[in-house]
Formats: sequence, structure tokens, C-alpha cells
Amino acid sequence: MGLMDFIKKQFIDIIQWTEDNNGVLAWRYPMQDFEIQYGASLTVRESQVAVFVNEGKVADVFGPGMYKLTTQTLPVLTYLKNWDKLFESPFKSDVYFFSTRQQVDQRWGTTQAVTIRDKDFGAVRLRGFGNYSYRVADAKRFHTEISGTRERYTVTELDGQLRGLMLQHISDAVAQSGIPFLDLAANQVEFAKALQAATAPAFEALGLKLESVTLQNVSLPEELQKILDQKIGMGMIGQNMNQFLQYQTAQAIPKLAEGVGSGGGGVAGDAMGLGAGLALGQTLAQQLQSGLAQGQAGAAAQAQPQQPGTAPAGPVTPQPVSQSADEVLLLLEKLGDLKAKGILTDEEFAAKKAELLKKLS
Repeated sequence: MGLMDFIKKQFIDIIQWTEDNNGVLAWRYPMQDFEIQYGASLTVRESQVAVFVNEGKVADVFGPGMYKLTTQTLPVLTYLKNWDKLFESPFKSDVYFFSTRQQVDQRWGTTQAVTIRDKDFGAVRLRGFGNYSYRVADAKRFHTEISGTRERYTVTELDGQLRGLMLQHISDAVAQSGIPFLDLAANQVEFAKALQAATAPAFEALGLKLESVTLQNVSLPEELQKILDQKIGMGMIGQNMNQFLQYQTAQAIPKLAEGVGSGGGGVAGDAMGLGAGLALGQTLAQQLQSGLAQGQAGAAAQAQPQQPGTAPAGPVTPQPVSQSADEVLLLLEKLGDLKAKGILTDEEFAAKKAELLKKLS
């Protein structure tokens, strides 16, 4: 190397990183056309680690503190470069700084429902989301596995990989926690701890430490949530069928009122929902039982002898019932459904059918 080349060389006597921007995990000190002065000062701030790399091999690692760069403070680099004890010349080496601060408020969430095994329901598909935080714990491993020789490596570039690790271990977390789905909402902290324990080894393999995990919400897909709501509703009303019918009727009343208010068809035409159909079936069964009871009472009255001096009762004139053919046919369909479900007997169905058919003549 000529004298002019030596003069043009620029020497570094202070090496430090002030972390001007947030979200930077690794930063390479600019070394192009520079050499490090023997005895230069290295400043590593709290929440930082500095790593010297020689020809692609990680040499010395420095934690927080201020160091004077000599053969004593750079033992690995001294060995790699075969320096002797009297070496005091400028030298070249790549220097990388790593931020060990916690990277907080990192988001994780399921883009699609994840299938898990549940104690109560067997297989369940659920969605969940929350936050997590991590830090660089092993700068040497992080450099080797992730950041490499790049000028800088940011949180954004690593986000997709870490989020995938979180989602990958949701099923393991549910299995380890042993918490049924219905109890997850009340045990979010326990589930978050189980998810952290299941995912932490994957973070460690990258030189990271998973500091915390939170679960903000867990839910079922919409179609499964509807089924769960029905199951909860049945559990609330118990096994009393009369209460269930009343519940279904109450659910159908607003729809019936809306149909009547908008000028809809007859009563049977308005009662098209499941709840209204069950309520209509209950009403028909009650009317049928009432009709049979009245018929039996009338027959008993005719069988009694007429007392002397009393006028014979005149014939009862039935009140005409005005119903259209469509209404009668709909009622017959409903009666057929009730008979198929075992709510009406064959005799009750035949009697009611004959009564309705008379209205068509």
C-alpha cells in the first residue's frame, strides 16, 4: 500500500449506535473505506448488543458498556486475524448492533377459523386474536439465522414469520391448557400463558425471547355461533316442552305482527316460521281437545231424560266460519306435519280433516 493510499484511509475512533428510528432490530455500522483505529472506543448502550464479524464469522460480542478496542478486549478477533501481542495497527471488521428492547404491541390473529379438539363439542373451529411482545435475546443466533449481512433488519420484515408461529401453536396451546371452549372467555390469561409456553421454543430457535402473550377475543364462525346460541337457549329453558313452545311462539310474534300489519294473507299464511308453526300446532291440538270435550258433554246431556214442565231446548245453530280454500289447505298441511311427528293421533287427524273439508263444500 502506497503512502497516498494510507493517507486517504479514514480511521474510526468512536463506534456507537443511537437508534434514531423505531422498529430496527439489527443495524450494520457503515465501514466502506474505513478502518477501525487500534484503541478506538466502542459504546454499547443499555438495550443494545454489538457483534464483531470477521470475514463472515462471528467474533466478539459486547453487552452494554464502554470498551477500548485492543487485542485484550477482542480475543476472538485477535485469534481469527492471527494478531500478535504487539499489534497496534488499524484493522477492518464488520460491526453489527442489535436492539434488545421489547418490541411491544405486535398483533396476531386467525385469518381463517382454526380446527381444534374440544372436550365438550369434539372438533370446533374457532377464531382468536391478541397481542404479543418479544426481544432479541441471542444476537449471535439472530445474526446467523435471520438478519445476516444486511444493512438493517426491521420488525416489519419479521412480522409475518412470527405471526405464523403464533397461529401454528394455537391447537397445542388449547390441548396443553385443557380449557373447554365455553370456558376460554373466562380463562383468557391461562390460555395466553399456554400459548406463550407452546410458542416460546420456536422463538428461541431464532434468537428471540417471547416476553408476553395476550388473548383479547376468541369466537366461533357465524354458522357455528348460531348453533351454540340455540343450544344455550335450550339449556336456559330446560327440558319443559311447554316452555319451549312458549319460547318459540314469543320469537314468532313479531314476524306475525309484521305480516298482519302489512296486509298479509290469513292466519295460516302468516304462520310460516318454525316458531309460529309449532305454536299453531299447539293451538290446533288444544282446539281439537276442546271440541272433543264439548261433543262428549253434549252427548251426555241428550242422554238425560227431560224433566216435566221444561221446554225442550232448541237446536243449536252453528256459526258459519269463513275461511278460504288456501287457508284450509295450509291447515291440512300443518295437521299432516303434526300427525307425522306423532303430536296428533290418526283419529284426531281424521276428525279435524273431515271438519275442514266440510268448509270447502
